[in-house]
Amino acid sequence: MSLLNQPCNRRTFIKTSGLAAGATMLSSPFAFGKSVKGANEKLVCGVIGVNGMGWADLEAFLKQPNTECAALCDVDSRVLRRRLAQLDRIHGMKAKGYEDFREMLENKDLDVIIIGTPDHWHCLQFVYAAQAGKHIYCEKPLGNSIGEINIMEAATKRYNPVVQVGQWQRSDPHWRDAIDFVNTGALGKIRTVRTWSYQGWMNSVPVAPDAEAPEGVNYDLWLGPAPKRPFNPNRFHFTFRWFWDYAGGMMTDWGVHIIDYGLFGMNAYVPKSVMALGGRFAYPDDATETPDTLQALYEFDGFTMLWDHGIGINGGYYGRTHGVGFVGNNGTLVVDRGGWEVIPEVRDNVAQMERVELQPTKNMGLDLHMEDFIACIKDRDLTPRCPVSIAANVARVAHLGNISYKTGRRLYWDAENTSFIGDADANAYLTPSYRAPWELPKV
Repeated sequence: MSLLNQPCNRRTFIKTSGLAAGATMLSSPFAFGKSVKGANEKLVCGVIGVNGMGWADLEAFLKQPNTECAALCDVDSRVLRRRLAQLDRIHGMKAKGYEDFREMLENKDLDVIIIGTPDHWHCLQFVYAAQAGKHIYCEKPLGNSIGEINIMEAATKRYNPVVQVGQWQRSDPHWRDAIDFVNTGALGKIRTVRTWSYQGWMNSVPVAPDAEAPEGVNYDLWLGPAPKRPFNPNRFHFTFRWFWDYAGGMMTDWGVHIIDYGLFGMNAYVPKSVMALGGRFAYPDDATETPDTLQALYEFDGFTMLWDHGIGINGGYYGRTHGVGFVGNNGTLVVDRGGWEVIPEVRDNVAQMERVELQPTKNMGLDLHMEDFIACIKDRDLTPRCPVSIAANVARVAHLGNISYKTGRRLYWDAENTSFIGDADANAYLTPSYRAPWELPKV
């Protein structure tokens, strides 16, 4: 029985797909819980959402040996046709196209699912893929809410897939080299970590009238669990990220990449409190909802971490549009996607440490991230560079900043209970309400 005729909840999914998942797990050399060191068997993937990063992730996947793509899924048939043709032309692979991801997950030949859909879809697709016995490469941020993130962590523990989340800087050598230097202690006491993204190429989104969805777009399926709204081109494809129904703006777009390394360098992952201020200051009359300007200050034991973003300008710190700055008593290490350097602190005309000139990137992050993912599938004794545990924590930190912005006040976080201390209004933002017939998964 096809999943397409069933209610959109976990219980029905398991009932209708359990035999297929069981067959996959029994027959595949990449079955959950098995170690297949040195295996040369081909890994076969399917991709959900192929317009943007889903396609980039697939390209990285197919650069690895013994890989194949057998299925592409997208609710926009125009995008789907284009990508199917590209896959055939570039890689000589004739994949099957799907509109509904649930139908694709019934395909027993798929070992891996790549999730490249908007944020509001990640949780359902992730949980269903895990229940279907697939390993998962999921784009960041892990989930669109803290409640969803908790569910995705629980699903990973229960079903035990290999999961790599698309925070590919975790696999980029120059980023890791920068953290190694931070860990030497040469910077002295680090009192502040600056994380930022100023993106001048991201412009205002002019107001546009609602319209009919383009021909070939299953708009109801694109919305999925998000609230029912008329189709608007501003809420579709790339610019969906500036609307709260589907994403968390710059904070959960660039923020999870950059904040991740701020936390990684300090080996401190759970803030005590957060206070965020900002707004739509640059483009107050455009169509977006999320802030184009935001500063979020996180309190940790012994240091603070600042997140600072601006859309439409390139005025970041240290002459860089994005990055992390570890501000120590002896000097500041600055790292971005171009490389890392150390700027000495000067007191009384005396440099407190030697300068480290720019150590440039080799631009290998995404390919190495996918290589690491595949290695972990073939050897279950290995741990992915960005497993769910890391991605969940970073996404939570980003969402904490957004919730502080929405409430307009300093919030105190209880990590053990994943809730705000004494703030019912803030806690109301933790778990979303899904639009029927979709239901928040229960694991």
